[in-house]
Amino acid sequence: MSEHRRKPPQPQGGGRAAARRAAQQSSGRRAAPGRGATSASPSASHGEERPYGGRAEARRAAQRGGGRRRVDESGTGGRAARRGAAGAGAAAGKKRLIDYPRHDKYGWRRWMPSWKLVAGLCIGFIGLLMVAAALAYSMVVVPKVAEAATAQNNVYYWADGSQMAATGGEVNRQIIGIDQIPREMQDAVISAENKTFEKDSGIDPMGISRAVFNMARGQQTQGGSTITQQYVKNARLDDQDQTLSRKFQELFISIKIDSTMDKPDIMAGYLNTSYYGRGAYGIQAAARTYYNKDAEDLNASECAFLASLLKGATYYDPAGATEIDSRAKPAANRERAEKRWRWILDEMVKDNRLPAEERAKYTEFPNPQKPKKNAQLSGQIGYLVDLAKANFLNNYEGMTEKKLAQGGYEIHTTFDKKKVNALEASIKKIYKEHIDPDKRPDTDTHVQFGGASVEPETGKIVAIYGGADATKHFTNNADATGAQVGSTFKPFVLAAAMRDGVRNPELQPEQGPSERTIVDPDKSRYNGANKLKIKNYDGSIWRNEEGKEWLQKNDGDESFKNISLREAMIHSANSPFVQLGMDIGIPQVRKAAVDAGLLESSLVEANVPSFSLGISDPSAIRMAGAYGTFAANGKQRDPYSVTSVDHQGKTIYKHEDEPDTVFTKAVATNVTDVLRDVVDDEEGTGKNARLPGRQVAGKTGTTDDNKSAWFVGYTPQLSTAIDMYRLDDDEKSGKKREFLKMYGTGDRDTIHGSSFPSEIWQTYMSKALKNAKIMEFDEPEELDAEAVWGGGAVSPKPTPSSKPSSSPSESPSSSPSESPSTSPGPTESCNPWEDWTCEPSGGTDAGTDQGGGNGGITTSPTTSPGTDSGGGNGNNGGGNGGGFIGGSDGTE
Repeated sequence: MSEHRRKPPQPQGGGRAAARRAAQQSSGRRAAPGRGATSASPSASHGEERPYGGRAEARRAAQRGGGRRRVDESGTGGRAARRGAAGAGAAAGKKRLIDYPRHDKYGWRRWMPSWKLVAGLCIGFIGLLMVAAALAYSMVVVPKVAEAATAQNNVYYWADGSQMAATGGEVNRQIIGIDQIPREMQDAVISAENKTFEKDSGIDPMGISRAVFNMARGQQTQGGSTITQQYVKNARLDDQDQTLSRKFQELFISIKIDSTMDKPDIMAGYLNTSYYGRGAYGIQAAARTYYNKDAEDLNASECAFLASLLKGATYYDPAGATEIDSRAKPAANRERAEKRWRWILDEMVKDNRLPAEERAKYTEFPNPQKPKKNAQLSGQIGYLVDLAKANFLNNYEGMTEKKLAQGGYEIHTTFDKKKVNALEASIKKIYKEHIDPDKRPDTDTHVQFGGASVEPETGKIVAIYGGADATKHFTNNADATGAQVGSTFKPFVLAAAMRDGVRNPELQPEQGPSERTIVDPDKSRYNGANKLKIKNYDGSIWRNEEGKEWLQKNDGDESFKNISLREAMIHSANSPFVQLGMDIGIPQVRKAAVDAGLLESSLVEANVPSFSLGISDPSAIRMAGAYGTFAANGKQRDPYSVTSVDHQGKTIYKHEDEPDTVFTKAVATNVTDVLRDVVDDEEGTGKNARLPGRQVAGKTGTTDDNKSAWFVGYTPQLSTAIDMYRLDDDEKSGKKREFLKMYGTGDRDTIHGSSFPSEIWQTYMSKALKNAKIMEFDEPEELDAEAVWGGGAVSPKPTPSSKPSSSPSESPSSSPSESPSTSPGPTESCNPWEDWTCEPSGGTDAGTDQGGGNGGITTSPTTSPGTDSGGGNGNNGGGNGGGFIGGSDGTE
């Protein structure tokens, strides 16, 4: 009945047409089975016909993938069905202009772009870049030199807001033509910075790519700029920030300048606008500044040096620039400058720009003349301006010396005009009354003073003394000078002992805080012997790299008995603090000093015993700031000299107070309490610094051979450091700086911190605090500390009982033994816990001056009586530490 509606089977070759017809059929119509469908009987075949699903079936077939066979009821695959599914998929995903996702792929292949697509995109992207570059090149405008070279005044203000100085106004620059610039100068720059200058197109693609890549990653830019690019940065761009957009701007301007300017003109522009340091812009100003001659008179050697300055005058000027960076010391700068000077001359020979026979003439470094300042920066003003300038440069990101030299900045400082004048007057008074180079040329020449005054509660540098005159003496004596600080370093050793503690001899070196013993400055005792044999914390003898022992001397060869750390500080005994430093560990002592505020770069790196005696050379500013940390009860603030900076009517920089608590109040107040006794005690080395009616804490310091002397002290509201030394400033540049001895200086046998430095300190502080509120230090807080005996010092022995027993008595009797000992024992009239001069049990004079026998520490008194613990073996300096002759009152 329905037989006429059934379509005959499709031929094998009709798969594509069948697929199209299947897709066009309505969803309700039934299609005949494929060629592969067979049946045992017509009725069976008719009853098991497989319906086609039309478009929905085609979509499903496409989704199942073109590689899968459709299986009919008999289990055999139909080629027509497969082709139909593919055709349906094609109909579902028509090919587009950009074939992505790909129309004829399935699964993960559908999302893989074809090579044609990738190539097309790359070509299109490159094309767009070329069009953009062409547009940028055509639109870029080359700035005029005059617009970028205009300079204004920088105005510096006192703390009260009145004007201190105005610098700038006119940049030290004189434009000269290429015919006035020596060929040797041009060749030196080409060999050193851009060997392809005469041939390149103004840019170095590899160098630019490297710089852009590094900036994109937030890293520091590297070299690679051509002379043309440097010229663009110097004279054509006001914004000196190294941003990505600025780098592209620089790139296109450089290309355009190279195509519109001749190479000689570019070279002249570069050398006329480059910064050579000392405020000199351009080769003519540099020639005048460094060699006092015109540029055209420079020889090849001098040209090579000036070319080295282009790498960074701060680090290549032999005069140094420690006010900007502590690493830019004169000796280090000279070494860098000489090395680069030689390298440039050698490169000129390699590039055939300098004959080898002429190069052979230049064996001596062409020493430049010393820096000079203009008249308005005379006296202390020049030092103050340099210090404020350095403070701003070091704390404002993106600011450079060159950019600051262009002017227009209003710099507000912390300097108190009255205190600056008072400090200068106090030093000049001592110099005028006691220093006479004409009368005593061998002892009084080259005497220098330096000083700095800092507020502990703020960190403000209120006054400095940098030298006699900034226009004649260039080095700022308040900053890094190389003068060692001597015993003024001892408070940092004491602070480390009370904060970090001494090590346990029975444990390994890697000891945590819980395994150390915090030291009590009054209950503890250390061996104060002269020429004490210094030992490691475990009792072994310390030896240097040559295997030699260290015998520590006291000032004046004075010898002290077992002494408390307070008394050792009062008398400035060296041996107790050297051994204490070894027991603590030099790294911990160094950390305490840095935490207090000293720069780690100013401290010696060697972990030697003498480290605790101040063989390092921090500046007066940093010493005043570090002592101020104790005055501020353990809160450290870096000294600063600039409160704010305005530019074009806007405040671009403002100092923020960021105190850091580095010591507990208990540690800081106990250090202060000990240092107060250095001044208040009649035998204290700092008694000359007393201020009637005010509390003062401080410490004297003197170095070996009287080469420098210090006094650093503070009241609750002001910390001041004064130093004195002899250093030949008239020596030829490049000669090794050597500190001279001060025996006989000022018509005194020796110079100590207790002499001129403390006298200057007292005179200045009296004036500086004349109308200031009288304040008192906080009372010392209780320390969780123990009594420690070090350097061979031993705890006092209890008096033996009248009836000896086989075991020592827990409660020693005060009555003497029935059988007298060969050496006296302690009595009620001699209590070593109360009187540091008391002789320990068995003390005699039998020991030599080499120090105590046991160098380790002990934290508990022994209870067993003995008869030979004092004299012992004379060759070991009194056995276990007794038997040293007490010295007379020390001066330092």
